[in-house]
Amino acid sequence: MHPEVQFRATADGSGTLYVPALDEHYHSTHGAVREARHVYLAAGLEPALAAATGPVRVLEVGFGTGLNALLTLERSLTAAVLISYDTLEKHPLPWELVRELATAPELQEASLPAFRQQLHEAVWEQPVALTPTFTLRKLAGELQNRQLSPATYQVIYFDAFAPDKQPDMWTDAVFGQLYEATAPGGCLVSYCAKGSFKRSLRAAGWQTEGIPGPLGKREMTRAWKPKIPLGLSSSI
Repeated sequence: MHPEVQFRATADGSGTLYVPALDEHYHSTHGAVREARHVYLAAGLEPALAAATGPVRVLEVGFGTGLNALLTLERSLTAAVLISYDTLEKHPLPWELVRELATAPELQEASLPAFRQQLHEAVWEQPVALTPTFTLRKLAGELQNRQLSPATYQVIYFDAFAPDKQPDMWTDAVFGQLYEATAPGGCLVSYCAKGSFKRSLRAAGWQTEGIPGPLGKREMTRAWKPKIPLGLSSSI
């Protein structure tokens, strides 16, 4: 076992990792898969797919165990448009560790276990087409040092460790950087609902809303980049 993490089972049968040094889990112990589907797919990806007239570009902050990417790839199998998925990770986990994680029973079916390995073994910094409608690009290093293309992403999965565990990831500057990289009308979704988080988002220009969270959390956050810059009339 990797010396820095420990395996943990979650309530929906899927596994997660626990980091003793941070006293933090990678996913909710109420259900790793259940949380990911609710926070990132239902609240973020599905609205983007419903509105899409072309490819949907997703940026994930925190690749971690690859669960969000796997579930998004699964959704791509029935999507009518291409999902282009960029994911950032400062501390990649080795496949030899992640492969030991249990997945929820529904993720054992069809080709998903093979896709799970392909996600982790894909080369970094290059786009890799894993299905006809899902392209992965893994980006290594710190978000703050990454030059992101402006007005690009329709959805951002913000899945960093909690603000008290990884405070450098929850700053006004970070959310300003992500705002600039988001296409007008795009959204950012996160499990976090702290007031300081929402204030930082609003300071960067996002419009925020609190929506029902996954099991075990009363609320989560979804933020939108306005389609029309604030202060401009729609009649212009």
